[in-house]
Amino acid sequence: MRIVIAEDSVLLLDGLTRLLTAEGHTVTGYRTADELVAVLGDPAADLPDVVVTDVRMPPTHTDEGLRAAVHLRGLHPRLPVLVLSQYVEQRYARELFAADARGLGYVLKDRVADVDDFLAALARVAAGGTALDPEVVAQVLARSRRTLSDLLSPREREVIALMAEGRSNAAIAERLVVGLPAVEKHVTSILTKLDLPPDADDHRRVLAVLRWLEDGPTNGARP
Repeated sequence: MRIVIAEDSVLLLDGLTRLLTAEGHTVTGYRTADELVAVLGDPAADLPDVVVTDVRMPPTHTDEGLRAAVHLRGLHPRLPVLVLSQYVEQRYARELFAADARGLGYVLKDRVADVDDFLAALARVAAGGTALDPEVVAQVLARSRRTLSDLLSPREREVIALMAEGRSNAAIAERLVVGLPAVEKHVTSILTKLDLPPDADDHRRVLAVLRWLEDGPTNGARP
């Protein structure tokens, strides 16, 4: 794959470049979000297979990387983007996933240390899937618990949390140690309760995750 990385930490950028190059990928790195936008901001730009960007980048180290990701997705809706963050920042996660969650990921930098998990998340995003860090999922679930309790059963909340991590039905069944038919039944129930109409592809799963993410602020909690 052709991968573009925007990361101001020299050590992390070098480490990711070495890791991904060793896996056979071609990597181009940038130190600022402005550089990233300058290269990929043209509607006719030659796009990579996936972009990896930090949330906080120069000059203010607040949300430049996130803003760049949102901007680039607006120009190139199918551009896969994996966002890295030092901390769980639900507002940024919700903003990133506000439109179409396909080909998007949000993981904590600590997760990079687990090479297999990081590479799996990167591959899933590049293929058009969704990847949410388990810690982000856990905190969103905690904020959404009251509203979700009125709508979904405890097992259904477990299933949608794993859906948010980008796991397939088979992977969810393995994680929960239940049969695949049971997971399929729970997924169908979740989609029905969220009033998502039948669809020919996996888009309903993405919409379900989006509604679940968006549910966080409805109980009055603020990020």
